[in-house]
Amino acid sequence: MEAAITGAGAYGLVAMSLAASTAGLKARLELSKAKHRSLAGHPRIARFVASLVPFYQYDEARFFSADEAPDEVVAQRRADFMRVSDLYRKRYAGTLQRTAEATELISDLQFTEAYRVPFQFSRLVRRHLPVGAFLKSSCGVTTTDLDGNAFYDLTGSYGVNLFGYDFYKECIDRGIERVRALGPVLGSYHPLVADNAERLVRLSGMDEVSFHMSGTEAVMQAVRLARYHTRRSHLVRFCGAYHGWWGDVQPGVGNPVAAHETYTLKDMSEASLRVLRGRRDIACVLVNPVQIMHPNSTAPADSTLVDSTRQVHLERAAYADWLKQLRAVCTERGIVLIFDEVFVGFRLAPGGAQDYFGVRADLVTYGKTLGGGLPVGVLCGRKHLMKRFREDRPADICFARGTFNSHPYVMAAMNEFLRRLEEPAIAGLYRDLDEIWDCRAAALNRRLRDTGLPVQVANLSSIWTICYTRPSAYNWMFQYYLRAEGLALSWVGTGRLIFSLNYTEADYQAVADRIVAAAEAMRRGGWWWENPLASNRTIKRRILREMIAHRLSPQRARRQAKRPAFTPSVAVAQRHRVLHIAAQQIVRRLVIKFDVVERVSEDFERPNQSGLQVPDKEQLNGS
Repeated sequence: MEAAITGAGAYGLVAMSLAASTAGLKARLELSKAKHRSLAGHPRIARFVASLVPFYQYDEARFFSADEAPDEVVAQRRADFMRVSDLYRKRYAGTLQRTAEATELISDLQFTEAYRVPFQFSRLVRRHLPVGAFLKSSCGVTTTDLDGNAFYDLTGSYGVNLFGYDFYKECIDRGIERVRALGPVLGSYHPLVADNAERLVRLSGMDEVSFHMSGTEAVMQAVRLARYHTRRSHLVRFCGAYHGWWGDVQPGVGNPVAAHETYTLKDMSEASLRVLRGRRDIACVLVNPVQIMHPNSTAPADSTLVDSTRQVHLERAAYADWLKQLRAVCTERGIVLIFDEVFVGFRLAPGGAQDYFGVRADLVTYGKTLGGGLPVGVLCGRKHLMKRFREDRPADICFARGTFNSHPYVMAAMNEFLRRLEEPAIAGLYRDLDEIWDCRAAALNRRLRDTGLPVQVANLSSIWTICYTRPSAYNWMFQYYLRAEGLALSWVGTGRLIFSLNYTEADYQAVADRIVAAAEAMRRGGWWWENPLASNRTIKRRILREMIAHRLSPQRARRQAKRPAFTPSVAVAQRHRVLHIAAQQIVRRLVIKFDVVERVSEDFERPNQSGLQVPDKEQLNGS
């Protein structure tokens, strides 16, 4: 009898174990299905693949003939490249000299200068087409460099410049006058802080506010509070979305350490909703509304513009419906929904993306333009989520402090911004906002098409991206022609143009004329020569073959051989073997499917996936 009971108990334990294993496997499969198939959807694999990409650069001959253009086109490109280089050297001499001197001391300048174009072309571009980093003044919709050259500003100061630089100068000047008597006293508050809180509560539809010094800090606090109140560990971000440079929200390339409590899921996907419904460890979901322009892709930049596959998919109704579904699931599962409006806040509507899409979040972060021209981060939220301590457990707190939070000068400039937001002149800028900018984009696209230029623009209100309609390996050159025409771009080039809302029709037409003129000049330079055999697919194949060749080159092997020898442990050796197999699998798939990675487990523990075949020589050669 006793044996029977013991046996039944054992069977019960086995059954429970199998059930748990099955449930775990199901949850794992659901998570795998909810990942986007690109490298951006698999941050750990992306970091690993990035470590395999070898550096190489084109010599001068290859620089102008990467697409196998005929000799006359190569000569045409070379001549026009040197013409533009000579123009830059003469027109921007003082600005470039100051930039070169400062670059030796400022690491940020070294980074941005190195990543303006694809790395294969970077060396020659940096030598002949350096970009100035210094300005001496701004006025209206223009900025002026150290040589007196005026540029129409399309940088938007990374999103800060919403109403024009003169507006922010006034906010800063007036604000400082209002708090001058107090000065930079920290810890205690100037009365304007209370007024700012009241205004932000009304604008956001939330209950409480906390002030920080950057958008990144505001997002960090939002996630920390969500984890504190839900007692869950993981955050969900969507593939390609940017939420600042804090590690947990930037788990892929750019972060030297893997994020262990972050799920990166597909945007606008039913599979992602299933994960949210099924898992019990998700504290919050982060949404950056600008992703409506490029769901599941990172923000476009010319540093990766190796072909013409850049696209913008903008469906406001579909995205609004997605956010409503997300809102419903988060409510159902007790997950905190966070809108990261650091970039788009106040740009799409006075009430931000919440008003624009008609969806209310639990926590909302703001920054950039809200500071009235000074650095700021703000978190607005529901009362029960903003509390940083527990009444019944005095030692259980959620700490968040900052020396310069609520700095009097910042609070004063913010107060000026918030007050002026209610003025009729500013409120009028929002009237028919989408219609105005959509019409401007459509008119420019007609001009470009009618002129036969392989360029089109796509926009979310005053946020624009330039796209290219014919396969080309040289689209990244367009940014240099635009600058030569007097248009100021940020370091991401044509990936993102940000207009301020004070652009008049005359101002905008001047910009449109310059965009067309720049495109015509680039076409005359031979950069958009049409190879009848070229496609975006063949361009990517060529680059991949180059990477593999340089990765496996004899010179690299000799360099590896010169490294000091060491005897790895069995565990290390086994891990290296697994990573080597994984690398082979990834390279083979990249050869066949380029930037597409099949759904695999997050930690990539099983590199030997079925269905991966070794490519033969014809496949490797692009046949």
